[in-house]
Amino acid sequence: MLIKRDIATRLQKDRGVYIHILIGPRQCGKSTLFAILGAGRCHEVTFDDFQMRNLAERDPALFLEQYPPPLIIDEIQYVPNIFPEIKRVIDHLKRERVLDSPRESIEVLFYLTGSNQILLDKQVKETLVGRASYYYLNTLSVHEIRNAFPKLSLMEVLFKGGWPELYTNEALDPVQYLNDYIRNYIEKDIVASAGIIKKKEFHTVLGMLAARTGNILNHSSLAKDSGVKSVTINEWISVLERTALVYLLPPMESNLNKRLTKSPKIYFLDTGLAVRLQGWINQQPLFTSPQMGSIFETLVLSEIVKCIANFGKNWKVALWRTKDGEEVDFIIEKEDGVMLALEAKLSIHGADPISLPPTLSKTLPDLKEIILVTFGGKKHWLSKGCLQVPLDQLTAFLLNS
Repeated sequence: MLIKRDIATRLQKDRGVYIHILIGPRQCGKSTLFAILGAGRCHEVTFDDFQMRNLAERDPALFLEQYPPPLIIDEIQYVPNIFPEIKRVIDHLKRERVLDSPRESIEVLFYLTGSNQILLDKQVKETLVGRASYYYLNTLSVHEIRNAFPKLSLMEVLFKGGWPELYTNEALDPVQYLNDYIRNYIEKDIVASAGIIKKKEFHTVLGMLAARTGNILNHSSLAKDSGVKSVTINEWISVLERTALVYLLPPMESNLNKRLTKSPKIYFLDTGLAVRLQGWINQQPLFTSPQMGSIFETLVLSEIVKCIANFGKNWKVALWRTKDGEEVDFIIEKEDGVMLALEAKLSIHGADPISLPPTLSKTLPDLKEIILVTFGGKKHWLSKGCLQVPLDQLTAFLLNS
């Protein structure tokens, strides 16, 4: 079955440019989404195919003559020579056909996907500036999964992550699937494109980062435990961040309070990947382990980030943490200035109400309540200033707050 993606509505409405570029990790559903939007009217090619890649690299004009738009190209970053040719085609069409037409009549002609933003940054943005709209897609959100599979347990979602194939093909083993993903994509594709030489050390640091998901990033501790220099670890984290595998949650900045920590938290954007890198092979031992709290917090952060990307929101997300130990997991600032404070809590029905930290209340006096995001349960007020929202309702809550 096909799982409806939240971002699809935005893509269908955006007819102001000729090119849509969808960026995100491999196997998160980019080309499938474009194929659905193309509704059978587009040619589809992938530059994972060496012969196709070779033709496009050697003679991009001939390639586009054989595969004229509307066209879906998967893994576009591998053929840099094609970008100037796409630009030429678009500029020609603008001169010949579109100058006298209203913008609403513009038809998307190129649907391009890329899993490696490192290469895309080098090759695409300057060539196609003003001609393309960029979108970011990650693995499935809890909102998307629960809409497709209402009865699926949240623990299964947390364990599998959001990889679409693990939900559309029940024969796949999540452990083997993610092992293959780590080996074939992260350890080969990312390492090669980033020019990482110390492959074994990179894998070691990757596992350490997974063990620290949902925690303050401490380069010195990582360097000491791995034997890799802090500057190198910082470079590797930047690579993982730019390939949308990890997310650095910045601390909130405030001129009113100099006691705030300056260190970010690090999160994996897919819990399935984090769980696999931590070494878990069964759900139940994970659920009762000390790591479960940080994994659940990771899932909450992932849901927030995916909500922002899927619905095109210009929200800021930050960590509130003072040097004295006061902390709120997530502070969200919306475009209209509305501020939300969210705390992840691994509980269902027995959640106890909490209060805003005194320092936060003084710094943001208009903030009157805290949202307790829980593993399950129902949405209801635990106290006058504390609202419980189960994770599977978080996206809807954020969009309507």
